[in-house]
Amino acid sequence: MHARAETAASWPEEIFSILQRFEVRQVPYVPDAGHSELIERVLGSSSMRGIALTTEEEGVALLAGAWAGGQRGVLLMQSSGVGNCINMLSLVQIFRLPFLTLVTMRGEWGEFNPWQVPMGSNTQGILELSGIKVLRASRPDEVREVVEAGAAQAYNACTPTAVLLSQRLIGAKVFTK
Repeated sequence: MHARAETAASWPEEIFSILQRFEVRQVPYVPDAGHSELIERVLGSSSMRGIALTTEEEGVALLAGAWAGGQRGVLLMQSSGVGNCINMLSLVQIFRLPFLTLVTMRGEWGEFNPWQVPMGSNTQGILELSGIKVLRASRPDEVREVVEAGAAQAYNACTPTAVLLSQRLIGAKVFTK
């Protein structure tokens, strides 16, 4: 369950539309409540293939294979999964892949779980040290513009890009009895 702080129902739909316009075909993901609406749209799409992963670094390799096969992809993950990808992100740099990832953040706005804070606090720095350009959307009205810019960087300029979707945007998780 999420306590949505500043959300609008349309931003996951806007992301889906952008991915369609950029002809994204493969969408690897680790199940995540922050991406749930987008994942549902992808799974219901006839033009995109959603691929559930057991761990996030599999998604980096899958996107490399998609690109080698002539398809675009986007990796959906949570900030805690970025730590799992550190070694695999070298693949993005070595092969100059048109890499795009959308990362839902934890360890920020209203976080209750102390285990999420260290990685959430270091996600942007880790991505940047790995050669990934980082953009951030913190409000619903920023999502379309930021994701479009990220997709253009990744697919047109072949610049590996991560778009961080802030915890303030997706809402802080809360658990009740």
